[in-house]
Amino acid sequence: MTVAQELSLAAKVRADFPILHQEVNDHPLVYLDNAATSQKPRAVLEALNHYYQLDNANVHRGIHALSARATDAYEGSRDKVAAFVNAASRDEIVFTRNASEAINLVAYAWGMSALNAGDEIILSVMEHHSNLVPWQFVAQRTGAVLKFVGLTDTQEFDLEQYRSLVSNKTRLVAVGHVSNALGCINPVEEIIALAHHHGAKVLIDGCQSAPHLPLNMQAMDCDWFVASGHKMCGPTGIGFLYGKLALLQEMPPFLGGGEMIADVYFDHSTYADLPHKFEAGTPAIAEAIALGAAVDYLASVGMDNIAAYEHELTAYLYQQIRAIPEVKLYGPDPKADGSGRAALATFTIDGVHAQDLATLLDQSGIAIRSGHHCTQPLHRLLGVDSTARASLYFYNTKAEVDKFIAALKDTLEFFRGIFDDDD
Repeated sequence: MTVAQELSLAAKVRADFPILHQEVNDHPLVYLDNAATSQKPRAVLEALNHYYQLDNANVHRGIHALSARATDAYEGSRDKVAAFVNAASRDEIVFTRNASEAINLVAYAWGMSALNAGDEIILSVMEHHSNLVPWQFVAQRTGAVLKFVGLTDTQEFDLEQYRSLVSNKTRLVAVGHVSNALGCINPVEEIIALAHHHGAKVLIDGCQSAPHLPLNMQAMDCDWFVASGHKMCGPTGIGFLYGKLALLQEMPPFLGGGEMIADVYFDHSTYADLPHKFEAGTPAIAEAIALGAAVDYLASVGMDNIAAYEHELTAYLYQQIRAIPEVKLYGPDPKADGSGRAALATFTIDGVHAQDLATLLDQSGIAIRSGHHCTQPLHRLLGVDSTARASLYFYNTKAEVDKFIAALKDTLEFFRGIFDDDD
């Protein structure tokens, strides 16, 4: 895509996001916190409203018209997600509350029974807490051993160290596809191939890739993949687990209750077929339907178009922010065309706390994130307790990057004035 095409794409899609057209603190909103959660297009909002206004009924449990329509829409969304990630079967898609629940599902339904003392779980030092804490639970209960892949000099996944860690003792590798803090895109195909060579399973945390990159589960060949709807234009309260069919069939249920059963007796129960075996109780019906609308919307824009647009916007962001000498960036630089990393910039400014920086930027209508981004171990490794993060999505524009940079420079001038007064 050319710059002109990309800018026209951004102009086109911005009209679909009502929340973007408002002022915050008397300034037009510039929303640069997309790695935390994305905004929702009108089609997603309408899907939520349509369900509650016209089709509100429980799914799978009734033969009346409302229940049938709700069931069709709910299961239709499963088909849409399966197509979005190119799963081999719709039964490989399990709806969860979020990616955290999806990881916990695998940890409890597979990890607690499949792993034993001395088995090794390989993670990376950049993992989100949601892909770390559940495996700590598993290790504490089973005696499995956690091992961690470090960073290269460019703050990327150290593939050479990974090659030295993985062995026949490795039973699971669980890594993020894209780091929410460093922005690096991890070499998941190589990670998966080497793990499988040693007989290990692989879980990929796709929270930061599903919204931004084309996905193909059959080509990637991971055993499990998780994502959260709210980061990919969908609502909160819905996520999904992709799992290879044979693995999901072998795994016991995660939660017990209605819907996940075939027959219930006083002393035992039999369980429903996939994927319902893992969806106990009344599901998040409206949210799942709206996730289907989000997937439709992303597909209509085109994931290749989204990735190409974000590459160029990333290149521009880095060009502008690197011109500010006080800024220290984390993670690898993008390639010349902006590819090779996520569309986010995580940074610190010496002498200025990230929270103070975010607070002052908010006064100019600029929304960024500050804190440890649910990666406390990584931040300790980097020697900082908090960083600022500006994260982009396909509805952001070059003009918004300019506003962010201008506000960042104004904020630095403000702090320079304070430091000068202290002197």
